[in-house]
Amino acid sequence: MPFCTQCGHQVAQQDAFCGWCGARQAASTAAPGTGPRTAYAVPQPADPLAGLSPRTASILCYIPTVGWIAAVIVLAARKFKTDRIVRFHAFQGLYLFAIWLVVNWVVHPIVSAMPEHFVRIDHILEGILLAVSIFMMVKASHDEAYVLPIIGELAQRSSAES
Repeated sequence: MPFCTQCGHQVAQQDAFCGWCGARQAASTAAPGTGPRTAYAVPQPADPLAGLSPRTASILCYIPTVGWIAAVIVLAARKFKTDRIVRFHAFQGLYLFAIWLVVNWVVHPIVSAMPEHFVRIDHILEGILLAVSIFMMVKASHDEAYVLPIIGELAQRSSAES
């Protein structure tokens, strides 16, 4: 049995490419009597989201602070291009993250400039957003497309347009 010319792993005689590193194999590894090959099969990369279920993808979109990364990946993935429920959760997770940004970048500096005896509304809002994120993770784990006020309606429209 021949070995790969690039990495040294074993390849079958009829292989045009190494299954380990993907390197093109020399014509001498062709099976006897097959002649020169004119067409080569290009190895397709494995889908990194192949093992990710729609339920898990939906839950990941609501993780506080980093859920927006999962939401963007889900929206860009071919696997979930036609799954409206997963796309709904991704959009709603993004909009929830946008609200969190507004609280941290707008409300927090305003409240920080006020006197100490003032109630920290930014901390209350962050607690509410954390509770909503946890609530939505539970709803997504039950395969429910719970529509939050305002941002849920936007998410429905966004997922319907895609």
